[in-house]
Amino acid sequence: MQPSELEHWLVSQLGQKPFRARQVFAWLHQKGATQFSQMSNLSKTLREQLEEKSHIVGLGLDKVERSADGTIKYRFVTEDNRAIESVYMPFEKRQTLCVSSQVGCAMGCKFCLTAQMGFVRNLKPSEILSQIYGVNRLLKEEGAPGERPLSNLVFMGMGEPLHNLMNVSKALRLLLCKDGLNFSTRHVTVSTSGLPEALLRLAQAINVKLAISLNASSDAQRSQLMPVNRKWGLSKLLEACRQLPLKPGQRLTFSYVMFGGVNDSDEDALRLAALIRKIPSKINLIAYNANDGLPFESPSAERMERFRALLEAQHCAVFIRGSRGRDISAACGQLAVLYPPAYTPIPSPPATSEEEDLTGEACQR
Repeated sequence: MQPSELEHWLVSQLGQKPFRARQVFAWLHQKGATQFSQMSNLSKTLREQLEEKSHIVGLGLDKVERSADGTIKYRFVTEDNRAIESVYMPFEKRQTLCVSSQVGCAMGCKFCLTAQMGFVRNLKPSEILSQIYGVNRLLKEEGAPGERPLSNLVFMGMGEPLHNLMNVSKALRLLLCKDGLNFSTRHVTVSTSGLPEALLRLAQAINVKLAISLNASSDAQRSQLMPVNRKWGLSKLLEACRQLPLKPGQRLTFSYVMFGGVNDSDEDALRLAALIRKIPSKINLIAYNANDGLPFESPSAERMERFRALLEAQHCAVFIRGSRGRDISAACGQLAVLYPPAYTPIPSPPATSEEEDLTGEACQR
């Protein structure tokens, strides 16, 4: 619930004063309470009412894996026994969590292990938030300073965030709310494989950073790697990028995973530069993280540097981004919880209606 929704519910359903909503909201979204009994400044009667009329949806912690580079992968389990993964990446000046938005994924990208799961279901806003609140709590238990050890969030985990647009939007508004964890819009990034209409709707409703997984320099190439391109080709995707309401100085991020001998030629670099010309942007080049059973290889370091230099010569802002957590299968494209063959994923949900409202309560800076 957004703050106004929680206030209305407490007043109309429990007969409480409006200020109680602020207290309950702070316990849930600042302090990460997992039980109503923890809400010590509420009366015993109110805690009993809350216990009777509602419950806090959380995730169970199933497994923790630690990489030699400091990355930590958490496997969480939902109330209906679905497993998802979140990845914590500590850097010198930021502490980042890679967040999942779905169980599995429907996009079918040929190089991604999550795609091998198929689509299972969307995560609820509470399940998205519980990853963040749970990791904050676990980091504090290990001695991390502050009420909110995490400084940055990237929606780049399992699933396509814009395929779960309504629930991701609800979670984002709660994360940005000043009465919650109060994340800065500059420190939250949503990544998409390329759903143009949903991309525009999110950008018009909520001001967060956006990353587009491009990964190819032509439609033929991209459609082979990313089946989503067969429905929304590069021209439609890039036109949506040009229409985004970017603020002065704000840039899109184009992610470009490089596959040896597939999309890493000099011609690819020149085509890529031409594609994104006049779009305020930067390019992150990412070496493919090899996965058993998938027919792709990483490019050489020399090829990546040559590719970067060609883009830079075309006046592109371009960076080679290192991968974290490869030794625990926590790097880009490696998140997956493969179910037994008897498990049957449910069908994909219908496309989000154009009439649905994403703006909700204006609870962001």
